[in-house]
Amino acid sequence: MSTRYHLIRNARYFDGNNLTGPATVQFYGDDFLGAFGKDHHLQGAAEIDLGGDILFAGYVDLQVNGGDGILFNSTPNCDGLRRMAKAHRRLGTTAFLPTLITDTPEVTCAAITATRDAIAAQVNEIAGLHLEGPHLSAARKGAHDGELIRSMTEQDLALYLDAAAALPCLKLTIAPESVTEDQVAQLARAGVILSLGHTDADYDTCLRYFKAGVRATTHLFNAMSQLNSREPGLVGATLGTGSVSAGVIADGVHVHPVSLRAAWDAKKGPCGLFLVTDAMAVAGSDLTEFDLCGRRITRKDGILTLGDGTLAGADLDLTRAVKVMVEDVGISLVDALRAATSTPAALIGLSYEQGPLQRMMRLSTGTWTLTPMENDLT
Repeated sequence: MSTRYHLIRNARYFDGNNLTGPATVQFYGDDFLGAFGKDHHLQGAAEIDLGGDILFAGYVDLQVNGGDGILFNSTPNCDGLRRMAKAHRRLGTTAFLPTLITDTPEVTCAAITATRDAIAAQVNEIAGLHLEGPHLSAARKGAHDGELIRSMTEQDLALYLDAAAALPCLKLTIAPESVTEDQVAQLARAGVILSLGHTDADYDTCLRYFKAGVRATTHLFNAMSQLNSREPGLVGATLGTGSVSAGVIADGVHVHPVSLRAAWDAKKGPCGLFLVTDAMAVAGSDLTEFDLCGRRITRKDGILTLGDGTLAGADLDLTRAVKVMVEDVGISLVDALRAATSTPAALIGLSYEQGPLQRMMRLSTGTWTLTPMENDLT
């Protein structure tokens, strides 16, 4: 029998919803054939013993600003995306949205073209594009360049509608201060995934925008109107609306674990919390600093900051985020894995299916280390 058959033994197998095992997972070449009992045998098959590690199809990250020493903003081309994809694949992510931070119209157009070119070139990790700005609130700009924040024009709207037709997924982070409800409705009808973020909008305004077609919130708790006693803000609107999903940066820095637990308990269900890295140029590299639109970002003790101390993205991978959710927030491993895989995939219409063997990931929760399965095959 051909050794193109592989049996992955002693695996805890995660399919995007359930964690089973110990099991024997069978492949023919790169094709998944099923998960069987631990005593399953196939004469002539090559065998790999995972020793109880988790086998799964990798993470899905909807907010990736850079990696391998570069930012998407500074390298908005196919080669830059290919480098980012390789870096994040080593970190366990097999599908992601490259994310452009607020920039000029010219760079925005280049990012759209680069994403389309990368998908055509079969950079398979690229699932679409996330534009985080420029249509935000200057009052909640965070690390974004306030001089580049602006209202959405009809030309912008036409650009995004065209991009939505050309890309498998277009996600826009917007603020009600810079985008009208009518523009939201037009974009939503075209299939754009709209997310509120970097906004000071009040609770009632946020609800109107949810009704108009917004489906998500960007990095919940950060750079937005907060939950207060008489004004719930965007945080309260998100936690109280079952049809809205929310990305969170679970690095133990951006959001306190107690706040994360409260949000998790409020958002249980299919439109719940999902984990994002908000990864910057340092991801997958040893860099200690880099430039963001001409401003120096420093990396120290797992934190990225501007010179004034403002958080500037995150020094995070999704294995660490899962670890924080399990050990510090106190949710189950299965729930944490869902939040890093099938929940974000569902938001952007991506089916979280069993991938080819070469793209599968091996996760040890004993040491919280992740290894691409291709390392076991060579």
